Amino acid sequence: MRRAHSMDFGAEMVGGGVRFALWAPTAQSVELVVDGIDHPLPESGGGWRRTALPGVKPGARYGFRIDGDLVVPDPASRFQPDDVSGLSEVVDPRAFAWSDEAWTGRPFEEAVIYECHVGTATPEGTYAGLQARLPDLKALGVTAIELLPLADFKGSRNWGYDGVLPYAPDGAYGRPDDLKRLIDAAHGLGLMVYLDAVYNHFGPAGNYLHAYAKTFFTERHQTPWGAGINFDGKESGATVRQFFIQNTLYWLEEYHFDGLRFDAVHAILDDSPRHFLAELGETVRRRFPDREIHLMLENEANQARWLERDAAGKPKMHDAQWADDLHHCWHVLLTGEDAGYYQSFADKPVERLARCLAEGFAYQGEPFATLGNHPRGEPSAHLPPSAFVTFLQNHDQVGNRALGERLNHLADPRKLDLARAGFLLAPQIPMLWMGEEWSASTPFLFFVDFAPDEELNKAVRDGRRREFKSFAAFADDTSKIPDPTERETFEASKLDWSERARSPHREVLAETTRLLGLRRDVVVPLAKSGSLGAAATLPRADVVDCTWRFGAGTLRFIANVGDAPFALDPGGARVVWTNAPDTTGRDLPSWTGLFLTEPRS
Repeated sequence: MRRAHSMDFGAEMVGGGVRFALWAPTAQSVELVVDGIDHPLPESGGGWRRTALPGVKPGARYGFRIDGDLVVPDPASRFQPDDVSGLSEVVDPRAFAWSDEAWTGRPFEEAVIYECHVGTATPEGTYAGLQARLPDLKALGVTAIELLPLADFKGSRNWGYDGVLPYAPDGAYGRPDDLKRLIDAAHGLGLMVYLDAVYNHFGPAGNYLHAYAKTFFTERHQTPWGAGINFDGKESGATVRQFFIQNTLYWLEEYHFDGLRFDAVHAILDDSPRHFLAELGETVRRRFPDREIHLMLENEANQARWLERDAAGKPKMHDAQWADDLHHCWHVLLTGEDAGYYQSFADKPVERLARCLAEGFAYQGEPFATLGNHPRGEPSAHLPPSAFVTFLQNHDQVGNRALGERLNHLADPRKLDLARAGFLLAPQIPMLWMGEEWSASTPFLFFVDFAPDEELNKAVRDGRRREFKSFAAFADDTSKIPDPTERETFEASKLDWSERARSPHREVLAETTRLLGLRRDVVVPLAKSGSLGAAATLPRADVVDCTWRFGAGTLRFIANVGDAPFALDPGGARVVWTNAPDTTGRDLPSWTGLFLTEPRS
């Protein structure tokens, strides 16, 4: 039986009671409040305060009274039944009856990820609602679901990136045992479950660390959200690092998650000799030698250093990075958009696409226009395809648009057909955004709920409209932009699963399912045989020709994204997929392509 995670932080069931611990280095006095009764919380050195109370049972409500006044929740609370400012609930992590004891995960090469937001993935907006859809995802060909952040946030609805209590899954979706049931059911179907975690900032409401642990943050590092988290300070760096490392271990051990995706790690600023990301990755590798645990990064800096492999080809620290560059290339080609960061890809989209397919990053140290022509990225051609998670859209790329349009709202369906195959059949790790598999008609909008703090709600609403006022479509009228604080905005973002049975969604779903079947049968066996490198050429300025070599053979992708036909010679290779009407004439019309495979000679 797997053990529950044991933490230095928070409330732990011990013997016939509970051990409470709080790191409060800048508080003058701290009392523990349990079910309305105050208890001493004595200092134990290093800013820590600890005590053990016999007789406290699961379900008890507790908090910490700071300097005789403010009562705050546990920063490592396992559950907040009354939102982020309420008391924390004592949870017994050993009480849930798991049925997945034989589950050890799946190789990363088998991963087909389905990114979803629990609150909008189903009409119910709950863990139970998503659990009911797991058989549909398995039938689709998905092998892993990735949940947007669950850390408790203020209010009843949020993307998840405003979390302030990283150990407490938000009660808007259900109780902790409901989340465990979802994961247990997924494992029973052979599906992995990943969690998106945010370690670079806290949300704007409900974070009380400043009241008793000011040194958790530092002015030495500034981020888009203000003072940076103090990962490298002499006075608190070790404690802060452990708070987040323990958080990762907690999700992996106590909830049986199969891996995590770490948000915007370029904003985790750390000048210490051993960067937090290195310590985190290496700690997880040591802790779980017998489980398939997958760690993924979002990193605008394109730092290949975190993705290095050992002599056996196994990740030393982290498995993969989200391949934003590849997304940007496809997006430019599909939509013609060239504003913002797309500017840095619109100059040579086909050439940059070819490099992404073969090497992972488009920018590997070259000047990046969006960064004022400062160099961006590190060499990545030595990494295997599984070091990159690819996608045509995700929560950011849809939700950060003013009207939350999906790619099927923006692109020619014929072009989208080619791009869909181009990323689902390439050997990198593909990720679908929820509803993408049937070209869902619903948008995914930005939404929050900071009520009753109407001042903060207004600031978010006004900021959203200022952000898009520079766009021509909204220069004269920003009222068209949905109000992120209104419940209707959240409701409009919920998937309508019934449309899967109607045309044209039915046909897209069938094609996506077919592609994932081909991936399972052809691409995955090649990828699992070991990468031997890749190379891409441009036989014409608007044609990509990429070949990946593996121990068992080769996979080749040829795509014509131009307006004129391209004469093609596939040789003796077997055609795995094509959307060309007739390849017998060895001609690829505009916006068609094919995948070819040959066994190793």
